[in-house]
Amino acid sequence: MLSFFGSFPGYEQLNYTQRFRLIRQAGFDGVLLGWIEQYERPDYRDQPELARREGLLAENVHVDFFNASHIWEDTPEGQAVFEYYLKCADDCAASEIPAMVLHASYGMEQAPASELGLERFKHIADRAERRGVNVAVENMCTAEGIAKASCVLEHIDSPRLGFCFDSGHYNARRVPEMDMLARFGHRLMALHLHDNDGTDDQHLLPFDGTTDWPAQMRSIAATGFRGATALEVFYRGDEAMPPEEFLARAYERAVRLEALRNL
Repeated sequence: MLSFFGSFPGYEQLNYTQRFRLIRQAGFDGVLLGWIEQYERPDYRDQPELARREGLLAENVHVDFFNASHIWEDTPEGQAVFEYYLKCADDCAASEIPAMVLHASYGMEQAPASELGLERFKHIADRAERRGVNVAVENMCTAEGIAKASCVLEHIDSPRLGFCFDSGHYNARRVPEMDMLARFGHRLMALHLHDNDGTDDQHLLPFDGTTDWPAQMRSIAATGFRGATALEVFYRGDEAMPPEEFLARAYERAVRLEALRNL
């Protein structure tokens, strides 16, 4: 199964129905949704039904991450993030979305990990178990971000709490001694596949950067993960490219990744 990020930047003129129709016409089977209220349009909660109307599986939803680091704080902001994550689990269940992807941190200035934060993540896992929804914690670019995501997975053993592997985050600022795919691959629940030149999180098409894709896909295959080969890419071109052409290129790259994964 091949999936694509439905909110792909670079084509802001497209509404969600147009996006999902083009994604399906390009050949993709599923879509990754984005519930990022800070920059999404007001119709973001209509996404699951609009995707299904176009014949796409709503595979998972990436929830808001801009305030994620507050969850470790004993502050109103921390409580708000916690309650938002709980509500997203409820919304996923109501919309029949099988999984949500979240961050355990974001940005450079972050509060330290705390018992309160872990207790909140335990409650989120409990809510996910009751709702029948998976919660996938994503690896980040920084050592601190990786450490916090790892902390959550190390301390909370729930069949509904797992790992989202982001290949771009791994390639941009690799921390070899903190390879989350090696450590938590048995809990892999989602993929965000994209490329970069090793210096920043650029969300390029696979094979347009420096990622060693044969090795990367072998590592993913070794986990036994059976979910979608899912691209989270943005259009970064300086010149206008029709979305149909961009999606055709993306689909060709996804097919190549799937072939590497199945070797």
